[in-house]
Amino acid sequence: MDMLLRKHWTSLLGVLFVLAAFITLFKYSIEQGWITDGMKIAAGLLSGAGLCIAGQAMTGRGSKWASGVQIAIGLGACLLYATFAFAGVYYRLWNPMTVLIGMTAVTAGVSFYAYRFDSRLLMNIALAGGLLSPLMMQPATDQVFTLFLYLFVLNSAFFFLSIAKGWSELRIGAFVGTWIIYAAYYVHFDPPTDGLWSMPLRYAVAAFVFYLVGLLVASWRNNRCFDGWNLYMTLANGVLFGTWSIFILNGELHYAYVLSLIGLCYLVSGAIVLQLTRRFQSASASQLIGGGALLLLAFSNLGSGMDVKPIVNVFFWGGIAAALAMLGHRKKYGVASLAAIAVWTVVGVYWFLVTWDAPRGDWFGTFIPFLNWGALSWVLLAFVGFYLSVTGICFRMTKETTSFLSNLFAVLSHLIVGGLLTVQIENVFLVYAEDAPNRLVQLSLSVSWGVYALLLTLWGTVARQQLFRIFGAVVLLLVAGKAIFLDLEGEETLYKCAVLLVLGGISFLITWINGKKREQKGEPESVPADPEM
Repeated sequence: MDMLLRKHWTSLLGVLFVLAAFITLFKYSIEQGWITDGMKIAAGLLSGAGLCIAGQAMTGRGSKWASGVQIAIGLGACLLYATFAFAGVYYRLWNPMTVLIGMTAVTAGVSFYAYRFDSRLLMNIALAGGLLSPLMMQPATDQVFTLFLYLFVLNSAFFFLSIAKGWSELRIGAFVGTWIIYAAYYVHFDPPTDGLWSMPLRYAVAAFVFYLVGLLVASWRNNRCFDGWNLYMTLANGVLFGTWSIFILNGELHYAYVLSLIGLCYLVSGAIVLQLTRRFQSASASQLIGGGALLLLAFSNLGSGMDVKPIVNVFFWGGIAAALAMLGHRKKYGVASLAAIAVWTVVGVYWFLVTWDAPRGDWFGTFIPFLNWGALSWVLLAFVGFYLSVTGICFRMTKETTSFLSNLFAVLSHLIVGGLLTVQIENVFLVYAEDAPNRLVQLSLSVSWGVYALLLTLWGTVARQQLFRIFGAVVLLLVAGKAIFLDLEGEETLYKCAVLLVLGGISFLITWINGKKREQKGEPESVPADPEM
């Protein structure tokens, strides 16, 4: 390619000058009214076809004529492309189907000749002329559909030849030129962008998908080399599409949805590259990491401006923590486990801070205690904490350190369960007993925490874990202090007696459970008295 440019760059420049002069003459003749539109089209078709025939006639006259042949045929193709652009894009003299048939015929003929005779210069000239023609003509009316049919034919042919012959400059030029034309015509036409699926967005999506697939196929055919220019254009394709999409949507759809689409496409593309190459390389790694980062950024912004944003955040980041914890345990990746702990801790603190003002997350407008999105957020966080407590971290640590971390995660997870109980009971009164006095809410919380202390003690006994029995006892003492010194101060005797009787019953039940535990260990219930005394 470097040799081709050094040897024939002046020829390429000359062709562009001739093409520019031809287009300028076309436009000037329109302004002056010299000849009719039909005569202009006929002149363009005859000139282009004549040059192609003349170039074909010189084929086989020796190597010294090879460049001249390619230049003649390439210039003829450029004039034909300019004629099609004039008749179908500049003026609506031809309908889109006529332009499509004509473009396909010329492009197929030029491509066949270039493929058979390795005419690389010819295809570069044709590409330059094909992209320059619509750029130099500034139509007064909107024929964008015809324009993009025109570009589709060009891109298909030049991508095919770039893959079949390994002429990478053809797909680079087609990619760059097409996005430049898209920008120029968007600015020139100023098309309407109302709605989520406007025509400019459709064309941007079509271009993005075409180049994503085309560059993937080109890399696969090129000895499965997914790096270099193919990688750069793949990444640039996503940047260009994302920028235009966000600009076109202009707030009608949150940019997070655009980022999630691009991220998902990159994840799929990266997975395909990884499957084909069977190893991580810059192409697969950049697309997988980039796609994952875009999805994280997108999902973290979903729900922005909505009341349910805190719940969305907890489900998203809590799900990531759960996935990292499982990955760390199953694949023995200590880094994944540490990342899971970090994410879980941050999300847990965040949820404790915002949960009091967050929406309940009702289903179909109906609040169901412990079966709503807010409650499931607590459940997800508790699940991750208990999972980390049971599976541990895949790092070399002493037995004492491992036990300490396991117990710490278990205690923190039980605090999350306590938060679940508190919020759900408060919401029950808020929804179904809005007029209930605050003392009744607080007493219900005390009783529920007392029951939870009982369950902790029971679990510690069954699982033979002293920590949970201690934790249950601490919760019970805190509940007793809350009930006696805060909840019942100044209340009627009946309320005080009822709550104290319930908490007393719970205490006796805990005592009985601990007694059964000592019996199982063979410990005496009390020290026997000395008979001599």
